[in-house]
Amino acid sequence: MFGFSEEQIASFGLSFGVAGFMLYMLFIIGQLAWESKAGKFGTFVLFLGLAFGMVGFAAKFVIQWLLTP
Repeated sequence: MFGFSEEQIASFGLSFGVAGFMLYMLFIIGQLAWESKAGKFGTFVLFLGLAFGMVGFAAKFVIQWLLTP
């Protein structure tokens, strides 16, 4: 499609599509903290607990970028 291979399209979707989805999830967590009036510590706990899995996913891309020659 448009001169791109299936692998290139999948790579694009995995990097930019999932990154966009992760930013949207951060927005949702922030909105949840705002509406619940969680305060500074409560907001920190929400972001730590709900966004911790995204850190590992982002770290995977950084590690791959550092290790590829």
